[in-house]
Amino acid sequence: MKHMVSLLLVGMLVLGGLGAAALTDTTVQPTIRTESLLFSPPVIQQKEDACAVSIPNANAWLRQTNAPLLPAVVNTYIFPFGTTIHAVEVTFSQPHQYQLDQQILRSPAPVTTIGTTTQRSATEHQPLGDLYPETLFEYHLGAGLSSQGHALYLTVRCYPIQYQADTNTILYRDSASLSISYELPAMEPTAADEYQLIIIAPQLFSDALQPLVDHKISNSVTTKLVTLNEIYTSTYFPVEGRDCAEEVKYFIKNAYDTWGIQYVLLVGGRYGGIMNEKWWVPVRYTNLDDDQNWEGGYLSDLYFADLYDAYGNFSSWDSNNNDLFAEWNSQGKDILDMYPEVSVGRLACKSLREVRTLVNKITTYETTTAGQPWFHDMVVVGGDSAPIDGDPWFEGEEENKLALEYMADFTGIKLWTSTGNFTGPQDVIDAINAGCGFLFFDGHGNPMSWSTHPPHNETIWINGLQVKDMPKLTNADKLPITVCGGCHNGQFNTSLLNILKGLIKEKLKYFSWTFYLGEWTPACWAWKLMSVPKGGSIATMAYTGLDWFAEGDYNTDGIPDCVQFLSGYANTKVFYNYGVNNKTMLGQAHTQALIDYLTTFPPMNDKLDCKTVQEFVLLGDPSLHIGGYP
Repeated sequence: MKHMVSLLLVGMLVLGGLGAAALTDTTVQPTIRTESLLFSPPVIQQKEDACAVSIPNANAWLRQTNAPLLPAVVNTYIFPFGTTIHAVEVTFSQPHQYQLDQQILRSPAPVTTIGTTTQRSATEHQPLGDLYPETLFEYHLGAGLSSQGHALYLTVRCYPIQYQADTNTILYRDSASLSISYELPAMEPTAADEYQLIIIAPQLFSDALQPLVDHKISNSVTTKLVTLNEIYTSTYFPVEGRDCAEEVKYFIKNAYDTWGIQYVLLVGGRYGGIMNEKWWVPVRYTNLDDDQNWEGGYLSDLYFADLYDAYGNFSSWDSNNNDLFAEWNSQGKDILDMYPEVSVGRLACKSLREVRTLVNKITTYETTTAGQPWFHDMVVVGGDSAPIDGDPWFEGEEENKLALEYMADFTGIKLWTSTGNFTGPQDVIDAINAGCGFLFFDGHGNPMSWSTHPPHNETIWINGLQVKDMPKLTNADKLPITVCGGCHNGQFNTSLLNILKGLIKEKLKYFSWTFYLGEWTPACWAWKLMSVPKGGSIATMAYTGLDWFAEGDYNTDGIPDCVQFLSGYANTKVFYNYGVNNKTMLGQAHTQALIDYLTTFPPMNDKLDCKTVQEFVLLGDPSLHIGGYP
């Protein structure tokens, strides 16, 4: 976060250019890279019944539920794709021992909402050993896109402090020496650049999409429309894969290798099916059971963006080859890369009418938005997402604040329960109808609605916007890019047919609980906001499943935990990458937010970190030029 003091070591060391001029067909000898790390002395703060331990120049945290909350130092190194990492070694200085007067603070459980009830994750950390953490460092690799092209990410996490439970002491190291042994690829690959954008759609939508193809090409975005029939009949590349979704993913991989694509727009949502859903363009469901069997899977379009693992293999999301994709439950665990090679967005259109609506919106937005004063207004909507006695932080509003800090060129229009200017849907409708360039909700949701709480009151709900309200949106061409923090707002598999599915599976018990989850709405919240013909949004980023977030300031660093972990970190990173990093293409801002998350939180260490990245979907055109073309 911007208030943290960076480690003396530069966090993002770009090695992609090192030795590039010397690359030949001969094998490059391994190179040893060393760095010295310095860690500030620990700060111990006494709380009511525990003490918090921090390091001023740490830039991350080791946060596992019910385990000690300890500082971490995270550094990410970027190499050319194809680089071999032979070894990563970190040698620490001798430890200093500190006796604690109180038990060390434990990490709290993440929070979500089931129905109208706040729930905390029941995941329990394994019993502590002699020292926690057991190792002083760990690292992970991932392959994905970067500003230097296809890259290998090496993220090293160092833990200068270990906790000794039996003596209630900490061991602190003040320095370390990092050594990376690596070998650059023997030859630098030639980057293809035939197409920047491919649009994948059924044949039925082709004619309606042609104006979008023409528009993109006229704005120098090389574009190709590919039908599913062309993929399945090997028109461009030999078809591969065990099901339709994998066949589409292999096609995207081949297009990336051969054509050099950067963006993929999937055009097609659910159009039927009861027990077996029917899709215009395939989807992939995960098999991650996040907590207490509340949710054993959810939609993830990230599957189509993650093409390679760190070792150059196709990223199948089925490492144990049991035909259960993205599995993480009591039966097994797939090891995933998850770093995207391309930016993927989806228009979840169910009909030709919706296709024509979205094509018109995109072409009009990119043609007319530049220079419009309304674009520089940003509407933020929030409240107290997790009302707790004694907690001064209103999580939704804190995320709103940080997003506005990143968007320095925008005027913030703040709809907050704490200030009394957000009392119901009409406040939100009026703000949207006035026009804005960005719209950010953070609170609670389901496929039909979004809402939050007033300060310190969990029993009162303030509705912000519901699907039934969206026909009242008349902002015409003043279309915002929307980010929504809330459970299931982006669950784009909803359908009236889900009522029949529920009755078949549960009979009349369906109406005692499942019916009220709202999965039977004809269009989910995020997609309805986009498909409103006379207004709404131009794109929406939201969660396809349960949205988990952090509360309070348990690490006592003066920054609310809701913006440092889980969905709040992902949400605000979208604004950081546009407002600070100048990622002006929508897919770049969204994809870089995912990569920022993956490099900060090891995706295979914690289920909820893994889930947060997988379910944060972009419904919209990833090649959209934010603010339109000048």
